[in-house]
Amino acid sequence: MSPSTQQQWLARPEAPGEEAAVFAVNAAAFQGEDEARLVDALRADADAWIPGLSTVAVDESGRVVGHALLTRCTVGGEPALALAPCAVLPELQGRGAGSAAIRAGLDAARTRVAEGGENLVVVLGHAAYYPRFGFTPASGWGVTGPFEVPDDHFLALALDPERPTPRGGIAYPAAFGV
Repeated sequence: MSPSTQQQWLARPEAPGEEAAVFAVNAAAFQGEDEARLVDALRADADAWIPGLSTVAVDESGRVVGHALLTRCTVGGEPALALAPCAVLPELQGRGAGSAAIRAGLDAARTRVAEGGENLVVVLGHAAYYPRFGFTPASGWGVTGPFEVPDDHFLALALDPERPTPRGGIAYPAAFGV
């Protein structure tokens, strides 16, 4: 779908009571419950979960159709954020709902940087998709993964390029299982 035909989506923080809708979006998008259960496990991890950084895209009726999650990880032992998972209902993929949820999450994370929040976001994902948000190879930021991955698929972004970012190996929350 061309950008000129992309729908406008309302993207906002996940609200209390939307856990089941977020679960359903992730289960549908990934054709199974692994990522949906990952979100629930991260939600239960007080060290990983950051209120306001689970964002949803909703349609005109208010139905949750997309989801993006930023949780705390560490890079070189310092706090950072991991973007994962990102999901959209299959019938609405390619229409901008995922991008809207990701942008809302990144914007929310940027507001935290000035208050001492995490400045670095890492994502393992499609090389052609995430650069549109400013992500570049994590190796350029001095960040290494816990497993072998192509350089153009393990990406990072400084929320405020004027502030320092951590360097070193990433440690994901335990729920990721890596």
